[in-house]
Amino acid sequence: MDVQFISEYLEYIEVEKGLSSNTIDAYRRDLTFFLKFCSDKKLSEIDKIERKDINIYILNLREKGFNPRSVMRKIASLRGFFKWLSANEYIQKNPTQLIEQPKLPKRLPKVITLDDILTILNSDLNEPEIVIMELLYGCGLRVSELVNLKISDVELNSKFVKCYGKGGKERIVPFGKKAQNALKKYLKIRDMIILKNNISSKKLLLKENGKTITRQDIYNFIKKQGEKIHKHISPHTMRHSFATHLLENGADLRVVQELLGHSDVSTTQLYTHITKKRLKEVYFAINN
Repeated sequence: MDVQFISEYLEYIEVEKGLSSNTIDAYRRDLTFFLKFCSDKKLSEIDKIERKDINIYILNLREKGFNPRSVMRKIASLRGFFKWLSANEYIQKNPTQLIEQPKLPKRLPKVITLDDILTILNSDLNEPEIVIMELLYGCGLRVSELVNLKISDVELNSKFVKCYGKGGKERIVPFGKKAQNALKKYLKIRDMIILKNNISSKKLLLKENGKTITRQDIYNFIKKQGEKIHKHISPHTMRHSFATHLLENGADLRVVQELLGHSDVSTTQLYTHITKKRLKEVYFAINN
């Protein structure tokens, strides 16, 4: 199978669909894995690949121990790829057209309590770290949205941030007085970092040496905060907790959907299952 097809397809979904670099990388890994499978099976011509070959590939994934979620994603990657090949008439028949996509039970997002959040915020955090917590938990930002924030995306007086979610979709998220104060203090520190390192940067979050704070920096920081509450947490835990706490305190589902940047309300509805589950736990704890 010609690797050029994969390169063209990745370029297409990046330019035409505006997918993030992380999503593009995931597609690249999935399709490269399929390319190796084709090579091992001597499937050299893309238009000769049949449905039975796809089924063998899926079986191969399961035999190699890939979890159901990974298998589902790899199938989705193939579906998109072969749909594009068919639309561009590189193949006459799409072998993935009738392949069934396995359905997974929806996993409830992991959340932490408000007491956990307060324990972290009241610990020995410096100004940049407080800002990270305020934007991850207080605004429910994805880690990719956070690290890509620019100075121009922050409206201090109006108290909102402008971020770009999946597919480059823009949304406005408000923040509170505490986040405003934390940002004011941090921006003074940021100005000193800029002067000290003699640099210019549009990015909001900078390290002491002037370099941009990365996704991995955020993951490491949040993991460290989890140790304070004896829980394994990630940046996405902050986002999940943000949504859950809003719903628990009476926020409208549609409002939470807008704040999270979900295109489909059914994604946001998953958080209502958490609030119901926690209500049951509290009820039985009181009545036992």
